Amino acid sequence: MIPPVFVLVRPQMGENIGAAARAMLNFGLERMRVVGPRDGWPNERAVALASGAGRVLDQAGVFADLDGALKDCDFVMATTARGRELTKPVYTPERAMELAREMAAQGKRVGFLFGPERAGLENEDIVRANAIVTVPVNPEFFSLNLAQCVLLLAYEWRRQTVQVAPVVMEMAGADLADAGEIAALAAHYEEDLEAAGFFFPAHKAPKMKTSLRNMWSRLGLTRAEVQTFHGMLRQIAYRIKNPGK
Repeated sequence: MIPPVFVLVRPQMGENIGAAARAMLNFGLERMRVVGPRDGWPNERAVALASGAGRVLDQAGVFADLDGALKDCDFVMATTARGRELTKPVYTPERAMELAREMAAQGKRVGFLFGPERAGLENEDIVRANAIVTVPVNPEFFSLNLAQCVLLLAYEWRRQTVQVAPVVMEMAGADLADAGEIAALAAHYEEDLEAAGFFFPAHKAPKMKTSLRNMWSRLGLTRAEVQTFHGMLRQIAYRIKNPGK
């Protein structure tokens, strides 16, 4: 699978190029092309903002015109939020990357165009694209920073390419308590609560104990947390028996 190439068209600030490189590498993309950068190339400010993603800049192709940057692309999508009076399919980032993955799996080369900071892509740029990608932003304020737009598209590529569990429990080196440890904790609390007269009236005691045991098992406690609860109860009982200590 050939990852898509991100083509920055006439970027104006080196800082934004560097930030775009960083965003790309965050999500596993390294193929950048730069067309007619305003401040020339290489650009020290781009390197400074890349912050560890310098290899994306080192490998970036620099082109004098857009035709040269796109000559090996089989399919091109232009990122823009404004109507351009051009008849083209308009994709969301999600669908655009689905299509990019499908084409890449077939060995095709896909390019994404990102316009300059001041006004975005011009019609002369967009006519070279097969489709448009529009991020569903606030219609009253649709301007995105160049690096922000790059990050959104790169994130969508990564999200669809790498399988990530939606929820992961980070145990921080701890082990979950087993059923026997949870049962012992429940018994400890029931014993002391019984002595304190908590289970009243008597006919409600079985249901109250069932609710407590359900709570303990539902909490997903670690062994260290179980020991902490035992310690808390022991300390409370000690203070009650020895109020002056």
